[in-house]
Amino acid sequence: MPKLYAYTDGACSGNPGPGGWGVLMFAKDGETVLKSRDLSGGMAETTNNQMELTAAIMALETLERPSAITIVTDSSYVKDGITTWIHGWKKNGWKTAAKKPVKNVELWKRLEAATHTHDVIWEWIKGHAGHVENERADELARAGMEPFKP
Repeated sequence: MPKLYAYTDGACSGNPGPGGWGVLMFAKDGETVLKSRDLSGGMAETTNNQMELTAAIMALETLERPSAITIVTDSSYVKDGITTWIHGWKKNGWKTAAKKPVKNVELWKRLEAATHTHDVIWEWIKGHAGHVENERADELARAGMEPFKP
């Protein structure tokens, strides 16, 4: 049975500033890539973390039916947030341990909702470390940002 993967990344020129998100999605059977798809987009005024979250959201929302998927991100913010921190945030009424409002709460809620449809495995890898798929996601994120740069 093919396995689905999504490599996600966000980019921002200034923080906040113009930003982009990118996703490299593919289905693999063993070592053979059966099909792949590139996704990207951007915004005129955003942050890097918002673009990282948006990339993961778009990867999940693009799937047409419930799926098992591995999402690979170079953002510990996204991986730790969705796998660990979110439980405490929800218990505390979307407040941090320091009793401050969670940043990007609407994106976190949207990401969490998108995960309910799928069986998601989250993996973190070091960014800009020569991972071909991560580098491609970074290229897509930068391309998504281009139309919004001054």
